[in-house]
Amino acid sequence: MIMIGTKRATIAAGFLGVVAAAAMVRPADAHHSFAMYDQSRTETLTGRLTRFIPGANHAQLIFELVDQNGDPVVGEDGKPVVWGVETGPAAQIARQGVTVEAFPVGTVLTVSLNPLRNGKTFGVLDGQIVKCGESVPEGGCTADTGEVFMPPRD
Repeated sequence: MIMIGTKRATIAAGFLGVVAAAAMVRPADAHHSFAMYDQSRTETLTGRLTRFIPGANHAQLIFELVDQNGDPVVGEDGKPVVWGVETGPAAQIARQGVTVEAFPVGTVLTVSLNPLRNGKTFGVLDGQIVKCGESVPEGGCTADTGEVFMPPRD
């Protein structure tokens, strides 16, 4: 009987050790979770950059939506509709040409993103960033009319 009890205790202790180790790893894993984004939807949006926030873990581009003519899109409150997109780490995207210097405030850009599930106007980059300078080109800000950054992987 003692042998069985000891064996059960050893198995239980081993199981608890695995659970404890998994619990300690989970917070680091949760930091990089994309569960908050609706990865079944991709939205392509064009806007005028209002802020570039470089970050060690994720950079963010904040922009006001514009229409095909470059005019601000306004919401029901009469204010410009503001969106944000999260990218990879600033150092990583800088190697691909996406820097504060290359994307000054006022730059017109188009991004494809997976929006937040909660409906807020923010998402994670799901494709490329197209830079179109200071105005919306005729035909819109697209890969054909602008400079493509971070092209999609094949």
